[in-house]
Amino acid sequence: MSLRRTTLTAVALLSAGVLIAGCSSADPEPAASTPSGPVTGDITFWSSLSGMADVAAAFNASQDDITVTFEEIPNGANGGYTKLSAAIESGTGPDVAGIEYDRLPGFVASDQLVAVDDLVADDVLEAYDPQVRDLVSFAESSYALPYDAPPLVMWYRQDVLEAAGVEVPTTWDEFEDAARAVKTANPAAYLTSFFTNEPQLAPLSWQAGAQWFSVDDDQWKVDIDGKQSVKVADYWQRLIDEDLVKPQLGFSDEWTADLAGGVVNGWVGGSWSASGLKTRTEGAGQAGKWIAAVPPTWDGKPSGALSGGTSFAITENTDNAAAAAVFLQWLTTTPEAVEARGAVGTAYLAYPGLNDAAASVAPVDYYANDIYAVFDDASENLGPWAWGPSYDITSTALKDAVATSPTLGDALEQTQTATVDGLEALGLEISE
Repeated sequence: MSLRRTTLTAVALLSAGVLIAGCSSADPEPAASTPSGPVTGDITFWSSLSGMADVAAAFNASQDDITVTFEEIPNGANGGYTKLSAAIESGTGPDVAGIEYDRLPGFVASDQLVAVDDLVADDVLEAYDPQVRDLVSFAESSYALPYDAPPLVMWYRQDVLEAAGVEVPTTWDEFEDAARAVKTANPAAYLTSFFTNEPQLAPLSWQAGAQWFSVDDDQWKVDIDGKQSVKVADYWQRLIDEDLVKPQLGFSDEWTADLAGGVVNGWVGGSWSASGLKTRTEGAGQAGKWIAAVPPTWDGKPSGALSGGTSFAITENTDNAAAAAVFLQWLTTTPEAVEARGAVGTAYLAYPGLNDAAASVAPVDYYANDIYAVFDDASENLGPWAWGPSYDITSTALKDAVATSPTLGDALEQTQTATVDGLEALGLEISE
């Protein structure tokens, strides 16, 4: 059952003041109103995030009015979004689903989600960081509640930096100097890797002030190979060419062995990286040797970006939007939900006041500094950013280009061309 049909076309919506061409100028009709009495019913919940079965069980145990049935689905890379979209189109989708920020615009554009503005309390939506809320807002409506807002974070072996005689870099010039110092101290070692299969160029470009997608005269403007992004690409290409960082497949057996063996001594990751880093290095006796750090900046002035992140949305298939909204709000805004998920990761939650609970169940003792304090600092000064109307086009092109292009700069150019061609094939008018 569809609670709300808008005039959004297949890829036409307005994202946080950013237009996806074709959106109606008429005000959207409200999805529903916040109920005044008790809310009851059964709802379904799909997510690929680990620990969400325990979260659903904890919600069910906390009250008797609403029952949530949970189903774990594959992550996006393994077909989860294809399954979710097909289920919604066939009318068999869940009431509530987890969708990463970069894929959310496509679901909204396909009219597969319900606006939540009239389903959750105003103060809930207003509590989020404006830039984070922008990632779930389209045509002046919010189509999901942010779950985590993982900042871009650097991870370093502190003992390796000390042995090389360098401090934690605060600028990218200092980072290059540190990479040289690590190589001088141990010619077989690298300060960090650059992933050739999990491109880090998007968050690094965001942090440098780039905006890959924006609006120009009511059209999408695509600027993946713009000045700031090219600066980032050329910088990392130089470090690769001079053998100061190691290009390799991220999350591969080789990379894991390099971390454990002291060949690679840093990670350009996110707040979510902490649990994976611990898993990959604790057997090598590296407890207490790793630290989190705010990423270097280009001019020494604070500049933040997110590295991934997930929202939770109500799909158009729901027959009980009120019950779905009650669970959605509990899932994204309560410490009980965080605690119920347990020690399955190091999420940095988007809703204010939840990260004390997150830190209480995360493997923080493995690290030599207060990683959640670093996450707080790295989350400040988020620059403007919008994901494109069909980011899977860009993501696929970027991964292919990084793996096959002569340089990272060439990869950006190829991704720009592939993105523009792909979006125009969907019927969008694009400016460059």
